[in-house]
Amino acid sequence: MTTQNRPNEARIDFPKELLGGVYSNNMVVAHTKEEFIMDFLMLAPPSGTVAARIIVSPSHMKRIIKALNENLSKYEEQFGLIQAFDVPQAEPTIQ
Repeated sequence: MTTQNRPNEARIDFPKELLGGVYSNNMVVAHTKEEFIMDFLMLAPPSGTVAARIIVSPSHMKRIIKALNENLSKYEEQFGLIQAFDVPQAEPTIQ
């Protein structure tokens, strides 16, 4: 069966410049009534950089959280519990 015959599938083109991804070691989340804004940061004291900004609807945020929770559970089943560490003391300020 080809992708064209599957109504719930879409062909996704992956731009070459995104293949390597970006590294983030911190995140800031904000929201309005209509959207959630997630800024993924690369902090290397004394400063940091926004590596990516993702903006999604509230219903999509709910699906993201569900997918992350499911994958976290699968990860811990396979590799063991992840140790939780303290949150960094300094809150980043995005300019």
